[in-house]
Amino acid sequence: MTVHFIGAGPGAADLITLRGARLLSECPVCLYAGSIVAPDLLSHCGPTTRLVDTAPLSLDEIEAEYVAAHAAGQDVARLHSGDLSVWSAVAEQIRRLEKHGIPYTLTPGVPSFAAAAAALRRELTIPELAQSLVLTRVSGRASKMPPGETLANFGRTGATLAIHLAIHALEQVVEELTPHYGGDCPVAIVFRASWPEERIIRGTLATIAKQFASEPVERSAIIFVGPSLAAEEFTESALYDATYQRRFRGRA
Repeated sequence: MTVHFIGAGPGAADLITLRGARLLSECPVCLYAGSIVAPDLLSHCGPTTRLVDTAPLSLDEIEAEYVAAHAAGQDVARLHSGDLSVWSAVAEQIRRLEKHGIPYTLTPGVPSFAAAAAALRRELTIPELAQSLVLTRVSGRASKMPPGETLANFGRTGATLAIHLAIHALEQVVEELTPHYGGDCPVAIVFRASWPEERIIRGTLATIAKQFASEPVERSAIIFVGPSLAAEEFTESALYDATYQRRFRGRA
């Protein structure tokens, strides 16, 4: 048997990859994070699939599910929200699978920040204004941040920030970033991008805390900070310039 880790994407059932949907339909067991995975995604599972919500389970209990499925020769679809490469807790599960000699695969998903950017209808990298995107978070009960990975340090670069798992610390975000970006820097909070209840709050570092207080959202939100969020007058890249020669264009 094999455990298939699958990135579920941001929420909408049709934003999962074709491979991910196929694996869900084929595996007789599906473990999913019910607290953050949209229920509609389970529609890709087969009619007889055994569904296990891992939200109330400990890592030891999840490991026991893998071991039992391995003994029964049953493939497992392990469904995680967003993409597996960031904040998925996949690494600690892989370590335990390897301890038992249980095979596994990883299928990436549409990351939540990409769905949130689509909801904003923005490109997050703008020529000569913002060419880097930093995915980060703040310390929480489940996991602390390394000493050097602070909002202030990232803010000094001027890059666009996509701050996850931090809506409860919005005032801290404002306090640490205002000295580096200025109070008029655009901010956008995107709650549950691609879900039916998707919401967007737009403001600046000077206004966003007050705006959020008047229309709060739950913890499943991303805070974007950076000048690219409101850029209108900017230099166009040379990529599609008529005089720009590149090997695919074939012009003299």
